[in-house]
Amino acid sequence: MQLPKSPSFRLDGKRAFVPGGSRGIGLGCVVALAEAGAEVVIAARSLGQVDEAVAAMKEAGFAASGLSLDVTDMGAVKAALADHGPFHIVCNSAGLARHSKAADTTEEDFDAVMGINVKAAYFLAQQAALQMAEIGGGSIIQISSQMGHVGGLDRAVYCGTKHAIEGINKAMAIEFGPKNVRLNSVCPTFIKTPLTEATFADPEKRKWIDENIKLPRIGEVEDIMGAVLYLASDASAMVTGTSILVDGGWTAS
Repeated sequence: MQLPKSPSFRLDGKRAFVPGGSRGIGLGCVVALAEAGAEVVIAARSLGQVDEAVAAMKEAGFAASGLSLDVTDMGAVKAALADHGPFHIVCNSAGLARHSKAADTTEEDFDAVMGINVKAAYFLAQQAALQMAEIGGGSIIQISSQMGHVGGLDRAVYCGTKHAIEGINKAMAIEFGPKNVRLNSVCPTFIKTPLTEATFADPEKRKWIDENIKLPRIGEVEDIMGAVLYLASDASAMVTGTSILVDGGWTAS
């Protein structure tokens, strides 16, 4: 009897690009990919934060480099992929949240959040997919949110952007599937990072979070890393156009 062989989670010989990878969830993605053997290029607006992350990665023995990048500058994104690629993995953790009641949303905030979370994510995926099609395939991972599947308090615009990412992934997965380019998302619940400190410090919002996460704790960056590694590796070779909800059961209700 010929027994099946488990696919590998290793990423040796692969190159990964992680916009928004200098801190928080993005840095967790960087570490997960590098631990599995990938050479990782970290990108963020703040070169100081990028340099700090790269130095920490190198000190830990990982292959990493970095660059300053504004993901809303489509020309700069295209140039970064051309100059630093090709990449077998692109994990987009760049994003923006400006929460307010729908009645109080300003046009400025709407455009800013849509510009990063939708427009920039779309064209990054477009350019990455075109590049991957030339090298025989690859994996594009959008760090989305559980709010791409449900609604949330004071999050009409943010929820709209994350719902958009889920639709974009499905359509691009169909288009680029014949080129062996896969597009998926990871959808976290509230994760403990410096950016979420204010949310957790608000008693009303903390009560809402604790009531909706069914597991007995909030999320940690480490909870995201396994899902990212899975989608980046051959273990998910037949997975495209879908999302992994790392939400502690939030959307099960």
